[in-house]
Amino acid sequence: MADVHYQIVEHDGGWAYKVGDVFSEAFPTHDQARDAAERAAAEQKVPGATEPIEYQDPAGAWHEEVAQGDDRPGTDVKG
Repeated sequence: MADVHYQIVEHDGGWAYKVGDVFSEAFPTHDQARDAAERAAAEQKVPGATEPIEYQDPAGAWHEEVAQGDDRPGTDVKG
């Protein structure tokens, strides 16, 4: 199972959380950005429905598989 890491960083004149190379919207304060990151991290853990998915890999091949609704990533917030 994957882990998703939320990092609180200065961004666009305020504060944001970052996952990989993707930034959230900017927040006026560090605490507001951390609260938003904590909410987003919690939402990642909410189970969904088990259902079929289809996706294309970087080489252009299509794949079908069943995504387990309870297969949720681990999350953490730093900063």
